[in-house]
Amino acid sequence: MPRREYWFGLPALRTSPRAARDTVRDRLRVWKVPGDALSDTVLLVSELTTNAVLHTDSGHVLCGLTLTGDERCLRLELHDDGHTPVRPPEYHAGPGQESGRGLFLVQQLADRWGSARSTRTGGKVVWAELTARP
Repeated sequence: MPRREYWFGLPALRTSPRAARDTVRDRLRVWKVPGDALSDTVLLVSELTTNAVLHTDSGHVLCGLTLTGDERCLRLELHDDGHTPVRPPEYHAGPGQESGRGLFLVQQLADRWGSARSTRTGGKVVWAELTARP
């Protein structure tokens, strides 16, 4: 089976994480991605979209999903207009803090993740890869 790819863009608004979750959930259901990988990817896109909306001056975000031909690897990319590289979290949010867990969740859920300069937006891309099927 050939590799599958799906791209969509959203305005960088506080409502965009929900739209990203819904769009990713719908696409992964069409692709018949199993429940755990689907749920983890939905959570990851929510965290990455939230970070882009809150911590960059982006006017829009571009999200991409890629499922390998053997359906084993699922890659999520979130491109924005930001230029500050994203690094692994240096601290863990305390129980009373309302934010600060996003990249920790990414680090825990993804098999691999990172950040680089985006060739699609001129800003940066944060990507995460998960095992879709063992």
